[in-house]
Amino acid sequence: MSQILIALGANLPGAAGGPEAMLRAALAAMPAFGLQVVRTAPFYRTPALADYAQPDYVNSVASVEAAAPPAGVLATLHRIEALFGRVRRDRWAPRVIDLDLLDCRGTVLPSSGGLSGVAGAPLALPHPGIAARGFVLVPLRDVAPGWRHPVTGESVERLIAALPPAELAQIRRIGG
Repeated sequence: MSQILIALGANLPGAAGGPEAMLRAALAAMPAFGLQVVRTAPFYRTPALADYAQPDYVNSVASVEAAAPPAGVLATLHRIEALFGRVRRDRWAPRVIDLDLLDCRGTVLPSSGGLSGVAGAPLALPHPGIAARGFVLVPLRDVAPGWRHPVTGESVERLIAALPPAELAQIRRIGG
């Protein structure tokens, strides 16, 4: 598949409203930045990964089209985050918006050990944490049910099946 997959998340209110409204506003802004939204997964409520208490996240995944190369797509996502008030601080800090480039047309860019696209770290594709994150894989399956990990070849279904059942039980679809 030659799609671009973007994870969306928020657990704090921002200028557009609560976390769900922030995700909708980010999706609505994407075309102005050259990202044409093709399909969006339903929203899911998931617990935060931080070791300290913070609000649950609202997560989704979007499939988009863009003419830009992977680094350009990531830079665009960072511009949209900044537009909506995202300030990059701690890795697991609460946030008004989080846009992660998961997969860009199957491109493989090896990780050099840093956080992909954060604070000057080099871009790694597919996103290094994708295979272990139910809050990403479940909505990814909604948008791209035939998706396979570009490095391992594993299907999204197989990656989800490998996750702990307790983790999957905490991922709750919003509105149905």
